[in-house]
Amino acid sequence: MKKSIIIFFTVLGMSLNAQSIKTKRGIINLEGIPVAKISNKSSEYTFMDLKETPLYTIKFIDKSVVDSVRDSYIQINRVYNRDKIIEMDYISPSAFSGEEKSAVYTSVKGLKIIDNKGINVKNLDDLFANAPKRKLDSKTKEGYTIKTKLDKLNIEVNKVGEILSNGVPVGYFTNLPVSFGSEDTIMDKSPIDIEIYDAKSKLIGRYITTTKQLKTAGGKTFTIYKEMSGRASILKFPTYKAIAERMAIMDPTFIKIQEKVSVGPVVKEQPH
Repeated sequence: MKKSIIIFFTVLGMSLNAQSIKTKRGIINLEGIPVAKISNKSSEYTFMDLKETPLYTIKFIDKSVVDSVRDSYIQINRVYNRDKIIEMDYISPSAFSGEEKSAVYTSVKGLKIIDNKGINVKNLDDLFANAPKRKLDSKTKEGYTIKTKLDKLNIEVNKVGEILSNGVPVGYFTNLPVSFGSEDTIMDKSPIDIEIYDAKSKLIGRYITTTKQLKTAGGKTFTIYKEMSGRASILKFPTYKAIAERMAIMDPTFIKIQEKVSVGPVVKEQPH
């Protein structure tokens, strides 16, 4: 009984200390008092004082880094001093909050640039003078590291299935469909694996269309795309370029050729 009373008063105290933040018809209210206004165009939100003078914007960015890794953050820009844009993490009152609620909540709770007196321009300017660094989780950090490596390799797949790195042929695909296109997503399930060879016709790995798994000749396995729900939804099916890129990461010996080498035959085989 005593424990229940302690929990009740703890929750009651949190409720009493919690600041009421509500937005209705473009007006931001703290404890029922109007303090600022907000409008939006797509994923960009403009914050204004009560006289509707725009002071800053928050734009939501959600992008693919590599494979199933996505990065979501905000860009903040002052309307009266556009000398720079800062990128930051944002916070939300709940996992189901939309962008508008997250933008307001971040402004009030996270950045403290909106208070009971309105938009605090001093705090806004201080934010730009000392912008905090983003806190990326380990998966996102690894995704950016991989992307940097892939950008340097500059992998492409041409119309006959050759894999090129910075313009140099480094391998090729076999068992391609008749309607193959280098930027096509691989949607059709086939009992025949799509195989990847290096420039010396050595088997590097296989893409299994029925499981969306990539397997190296050395035994490593990776699921190229995993379907996700909500705002971070991504494509379920990879392109041939995505397969070549992931294979380059899984097998670092695949793309290390510095000079042009004549590749083996590129054979288009029709599915049986």
